[in-house]
Amino acid sequence: MKENKISSFKKLIDEKINEYFSQKISSATYNKLLYESMFYSMKNGGKRIRPILFLLVLDMYRLEFSEYIDFALALEMIHCYSLIHDDLPCMDDDDIRRGKPTNHKVYGEAIALLAGDALLNEAFEILFKLSLKDDLCTKASYEIAKAVGGFGMIGGQTADILGENKVLSEEELIYIHENKTGKLIKASIASAGILCDIDESELEILSMIGEKLGLAFQIKDDILDVIGDEEKLGKSINSDEKNQKFTFVTLYGLERSKEIYDDLSNACLTLLDKFLHSRNKDLFRSFINELINRSY
Repeated sequence: MKENKISSFKKLIDEKINEYFSQKISSATYNKLLYESMFYSMKNGGKRIRPILFLLVLDMYRLEFSEYIDFALALEMIHCYSLIHDDLPCMDDDDIRRGKPTNHKVYGEAIALLAGDALLNEAFEILFKLSLKDDLCTKASYEIAKAVGGFGMIGGQTADILGENKVLSEEELIYIHENKTGKLIKASIASAGILCDIDESELEILSMIGEKLGLAFQIKDDILDVIGDEEKLGKSINSDEKNQKFTFVTLYGLERSKEIYDDLSNACLTLLDKFLHSRNKDLFRSFINELINRSY
């Protein structure tokens, strides 16, 4: 039942993506290739982790999510834009994403760059429109915006690029992981909490869960880049080594990285059980467990 409901959330997000881009492509003229490029990456087999986390928090607080599905769409657009840009030759120079050629391999570097730019701008167009509804939507949109700028995801990406071919401290490495990956995961959870109009103490707990989950998620990526199955991952392994990036595995070794990951994962579940015990949290907990135990 839990898995079926989570699958239904993913299906809902996929349908929203298909509907949105089908409409855009059908009404496009000279910019049609741009929207085809955007749609190529958006429909390309993503796990939809961030929008699903967002919907699960709404579900936990029993808020009807149908009128907020556009927030989920915007979150996935932002994530997808970052992947398109990450794969470009000037950054990670990857040929495969989710088992298919990366965007720039299909559409060329210029269109891929513009597709990423357009996805970010479309996401903020959606968030601005949502912000017109009420103050809670404005606050939730601001929470997402903070997560992806120079002191968020892009700041983490910058530090990641500047850290190539260098030995990094634990502080620098945590900064990269918390910002590059963690901030958008945290914002996906916290923005939903804001929409549910929960009290500050519970919102703080949700934010802490998101923060720990986001850091754990990137550490797991570091681990899977070494021991993962390329077929399951849908991308090449050992890409961090190829790009001469310093990771948790580089700093601590594989076994210690696994221990740190387990500690963070357990902390997420402890926070959820200890402080949100009165909430309808079973589905949210189930999905966090699924992320903790993922192999791709």
